[in-house]
Amino acid sequence: MHTGVIYALLAAVLFGASTPFAKTLVGQMAPVALAGVLYLGSGIGLLGCYVVRAVLQRHARGRPVALTRRDLPWFAGAIAAGGVAGPLLLMLGLSSISASSASLLLNMEGVLTSLLAWFVFKENFDRRIFLGMLLIVAAGVLLSWDQAPGGGPPWGAIAIIGACLCWGIDNNLTRKVSASDPLQIAGVKGLVAGSVNLGIALALGAKLPETRTVLLAGVVGFCGYGLSLVLFVLALRHLGTARTGAYFSAAPFAGAALSLWMLGESPGPLFWSVAALMAGGIWLHLTESHQHEHTHEAQEHAHAHRHDEHHQHQHDFDWDGVEPHAHHHRHTPITHLHAHYPDIHHRHGHGGG
Repeated sequence: MHTGVIYALLAAVLFGASTPFAKTLVGQMAPVALAGVLYLGSGIGLLGCYVVRAVLQRHARGRPVALTRRDLPWFAGAIAAGGVAGPLLLMLGLSSISASSASLLLNMEGVLTSLLAWFVFKENFDRRIFLGMLLIVAAGVLLSWDQAPGGGPPWGAIAIIGACLCWGIDNNLTRKVSASDPLQIAGVKGLVAGSVNLGIALALGAKLPETRTVLLAGVVGFCGYGLSLVLFVLALRHLGTARTGAYFSAAPFAGAALSLWMLGESPGPLFWSVAALMAGGIWLHLTESHQHEHTHEAQEHAHAHRHDEHHQHQHDFDWDGVEPHAHHHRHTPITHLHAHYPDIHHRHGHGGG
């Protein structure tokens, strides 16, 4: 299995599993405060990992490439959309619908991520991916309709779909910086987003619960938001935004399965019909293949790499032969044919095809 697919599926499992745990915490603190604690837990945990890695790799040449000044506008937008607005909307949604239904609705993140990648950021994906998204959209509509209280607007489902849109924007902006250090990206995002959300909550008069509950929320945030985001950024680097979003659509199934076991929920027939539609859409995503002759234009960037067919360059330093290694390097133009994803080396146009 492709490395990027493994990263995306692991990210999906961690994030999906966090939803039912977050559901158990919703009633114990205000939604905006919970969003802040989840992200602060993510940021603090990843900061610790960053420090440990820096100590272990202090003499290594192949250390991950840090964010640059050019990355900051994209990164700031990603934090605002996915780190501040998205978690707040999710917590609001979880306060009014079941965890299993919320978990399946989170499939909309993959759909919205892919649509934004295709229509706004001009990333290619084929008919198979499009048909898979149609199945997931149909499932989301059915589930949202089922959540309407007494024929009124399904505000809980709408809030969660709004969170998915925020994360879709976040994912596309994060792709712009995905060649940089994923641990730094996820850690800074957690610290900034968590501080902003928690600051807003405290300013509005929210009170934090007992220390044990806060620590539990921090652990949930570290695993479901922090480690998941690190893996997601790695997947973006290898797969591009639309494909990563498609594989990440497996997240709600992990959450739904865990919530059924942990919370003892008993969904009806409509739930399983929705699950079947979403499973069919994900299967179409997983079995997609993309191959054609393409041209790589000259470009310069820095990231961890091996000297494969895309990395045939000289070094201006004494290289010890260790791979992978990270440094600034230049790609010369090349035309060839092979199966590929829209990763950081395959962001080319496809004409009218």
